[in-house]
Amino acid sequence: MHLHNTAGVAVSAQPEGLLPASQHALRFYGQLAYHDYEGLAFTPAEGERLVAHLADHPAMLLRNHGTLTLGRTVAEAYVLMATLLKACEIQIQAQTCGAPLVVPTNAVAARTAEQLYDGGAIEGALEWPALLRKLDRLDRGYRT
Repeated sequence: MHLHNTAGVAVSAQPEGLLPASQHALRFYGQLAYHDYEGLAFTPAEGERLVAHLADHPAMLLRNHGTLTLGRTVAEAYVLMATLLKACEIQIQAQTCGAPLVVPTNAVAARTAEQLYDGGAIEGALEWPALLRKLDRLDRGYRT
């Protein structure tokens, strides 16, 4: 899933990228790739570089561009994106006061990331049916 969301672009433009400043961000601790902006991505050569930078990460910040998530299912890609967006939004909000952000130690961040990874369980398995029910209540037109 690839989006050009405001918070994701804003965080991707920061030299340090996503900081481990929230539980949402800790889901991606050590698991977030970065790809520098090269202009519009129309060439196979840039596609190859993008894939190389992504490697085996579940998510990527495309510098000055947006966010990208991968999942083993559509639900997983969606839930990872929702988590990444929330992490970026929290970071931008927290930075508005101008004070340095409080971040956990590397040991706490790594332990929390491992807990959130949950042994590799497919993310979104529980959330997806509920999200579809909510969408059905709002507008069943997506099913056609």
